Amino acid sequence: MKILVVNCGSSSVKYTLFEMASEKRIAWGVIECIGLLESHYKRQNINTHEQKDCVKVADHKEAIEIIIKDLFDKKIGVVVDASEIAVVGHRVAHGGIKFLKSVLVTEKVKKDLKEYFAIAPLHNPANYAGILAIEKMLPGIPSVLVFDTAFHQTMPDYAYMYAIPYEYYEKDHIRKYGFHGTSHNYVSQRAAAMFRKSTDELKLITVHLGNGSSIAAIERGKVVDTSMGFTPLQGVVMGTRCGDIDPAIVPYILSTYPQQYKNSSEFLNTLMNKKSGLLGISGLSADMRIIVKAVESGNKRAKLAFEVLCYSVKKYISAYYGVLNGIDGLIFTAGIGENSPLVRGRICANLHALGIEVSLKKNNVKSRKERLISSSKSKVKVMVIPTDEELMIARESKICMYE
Repeated sequence: MKILVVNCGSSSVKYTLFEMASEKRIAWGVIECIGLLESHYKRQNINTHEQKDCVKVADHKEAIEIIIKDLFDKKIGVVVDASEIAVVGHRVAHGGIKFLKSVLVTEKVKKDLKEYFAIAPLHNPANYAGILAIEKMLPGIPSVLVFDTAFHQTMPDYAYMYAIPYEYYEKDHIRKYGFHGTSHNYVSQRAAAMFRKSTDELKLITVHLGNGSSIAAIERGKVVDTSMGFTPLQGVVMGTRCGDIDPAIVPYILSTYPQQYKNSSEFLNTLMNKKSGLLGISGLSADMRIIVKAVESGNKRAKLAFEVLCYSVKKYISAYYGVLNGIDGLIFTAGIGENSPLVRGRICANLHALGIEVSLKKNNVKSRKERLISSSKSKVKVMVIPTDEELMIARESKICMYE
C-alpha cells in the first residue's frame, strides 16, 4: 500500500510518498516560492539523487500537477498506476471545533473547512487548494484530512477558555485550539517506545522548537494544555512571532501612531507575526543558527533575543510541570529542538529542582537519532526525538481509511 502525504503551505507544497508495509519513504520533495517569478523545486526518490530546478509555478494547483507527473514519470517515477496509491493524506492547519480527528474528504467536509479560512488565512485556503488539485489529478482516490489542532482537543474547558465575554465563544468559537498536534502526537508515541511503556502510563512535556514553536503538556496520552492558542501566535517567543504579550500593547501602539497605521488589522498581523520574535529583538534574523553565531561574536541584541526565547520556553516547562504534578519525560523536537544543544542546555539550566538535569556530553552529541540527553542524576528523562509529521499523517490516513 502506498500513501501520498501532501502539505500545502502558504507558498509551498511538500510531499512524501510512503510504502506503508515498511513505512519507508519512496519519494519526497518540495516546491517553494509559489506565485513568485521563480519557484524552486527539490525532489528525490529511492532510485535517484536529489534534483533541484527552477520552475515557474503560479499556484498550488500547478505545483500539484508537476509533482504528480513526476511521480508517474516512466523514466524517473516510482508509481506505475494510480491504483497503487490507496489514499492521499493532507495536512490541514486549523480544524476548529468541527474537526476533532482526521476525516475522509466529502463535499460537506470541504464546505465546513471553508468556515476556518478566516482563522487561518495563510494556511487553510492553501490546504483547500491542495485538496482540489489532488481530486483533479488523482480522481477516485480518497483523501484524508489530518488537522494540526486535532490532537489538542482533549484539553479541558478551563484550559482552552479565554476570560473574555462568553458570547464570543458561543458565537465565534474563540478559544485555544493549539497547533503542531501531529508533531506532539508523534514524539509522545516515540517517547513511550523509548520508555518501553504505553503513553497511558506517562506524563510528558513535548517541546516543538522551530521557526514556529509550541509546548504541550500530555498526561496518559492526552493533551491537557498547550502553548499556542486561537492562532499560532500565542505562546513562546518564536522566529518572527511575538508569543505572549500584554494585550494592552496593541491599542497603545495604535493610539500612539494613529495616522501611520490606518489599516490596523494588516499592520498588527505583520507586526506580531512577521516582524517580532527573534527577528524583532535581534534586528538580524529569525534563524537561530544566525543568532547563535552572532551571540558567539558578542552581539548584545542577539544574546538578548536568545535569552528571551530560552526563558519563555523555560517558563512554560515549569508551568506544565506544575500542571501535571511532575513528569516522566521532557522531549525536544523540530529544527531548533533537534539541532541546537546550546538552546536545549540554556532552557534546562537550573531546573534541577524539578528533577531535570542534562548531561553536557550527551547534549553536545550531533545525531539525527532518538536519544537521551539527561544525566544519570536526572529524575526526568530528557530526550531529543526527531519529529516525523509526514509519517504520522500517513498513519492517521491509513487508520481513517479502515475505521
